[in-house]
Amino acid sequence: MNIKKIITVEPRGFCAGVARSISVVEDCLKIFGAPVYIKHAIVHNKTVVADLEAKGAITVDSVEDIPNGAIAVFSAHGSPPEHFEHARKRDIRVIDATCPLVTKVHMEMVKFLSDGYRVVYIGHKGHVEGLGVIGEAKKLGINVPILENISDVEDLDFSSEDELAFLTQTTLSIVETNEIIDALKKKYSHIVEPPAADICYATTNRQNAIRTLSQQVDIIFVVGSKTSSNSNRLVEAAKQNGCKSYLIDTVEEIDEKWLEGLETVGVSAGASAPEYKVEEVVKFFVDRGAAHDKLAVTEENMQFTEPVELMKARREN
Repeated sequence: MNIKKIITVEPRGFCAGVARSISVVEDCLKIFGAPVYIKHAIVHNKTVVADLEAKGAITVDSVEDIPNGAIAVFSAHGSPPEHFEHARKRDIRVIDATCPLVTKVHMEMVKFLSDGYRVVYIGHKGHVEGLGVIGEAKKLGINVPILENISDVEDLDFSSEDELAFLTQTTLSIVETNEIIDALKKKYSHIVEPPAADICYATTNRQNAIRTLSQQVDIIFVVGSKTSSNSNRLVEAAKQNGCKSYLIDTVEEIDEKWLEGLETVGVSAGASAPEYKVEEVVKFFVDRGAAHDKLAVTEENMQFTEPVELMKARREN
């Protein structure tokens, strides 16, 4: 291995929604004590989930796995309305850690449907974020098609008389999503888009940053879990720009064969990946003689207030 330089790019790592959701769990543990149940992984990162479980959090797959009367945090990805109803019926105290930018898409779904629109959703089938958003329509007995690619657009059979609107998952590839949106607008020129783009600022900023980074390095490591949509999209963005890229949870996953004949390494991290895992990757290369440079592409200063339910719990305690 003859790596001479490692470049870390900013922005990377925790977005405001992820930082908020992790703080919610930690604050609930302080206020209520362990255990605190988390419905679905609080964020899609193995390290974060394990760190919180070591502090007393218990991650479960569904509301049915939460004991009656327990304290439960609903994950950052959002939940369908029925999950809140199930929790209420069993006296589960819910602290909703849904990212406000995901909540925005829920509200757009409700608004479009109430205004009489037929809605299509651009996202990954089976992804928990989409299940929550589409749950708003299922509650009303309305079917919402999920579009993963352009061929899914071709399969749509709405008429020119249908009032149409589209929404998107917040963590998609900007390039691929725009291709689907263009296909939708070409087929249905009257389709309406959300007031503001649904792909979130953090997804957009990290993809733009990694495209800039890919022009300066031979290979990029994205720190993040395979279950993380936004982390996978970062790897794709680097590859689309002609740069080798690998998704790793930890430094131990680096295969030195990947580095043969290369001199410059880039590092980014998905929006749910903790910074200390990035620092371990940097140390790995610096300890082997590489110089460390930093590349700042965009400045971020987004912050969200904590959930109302958590504010109420603080006042009670």
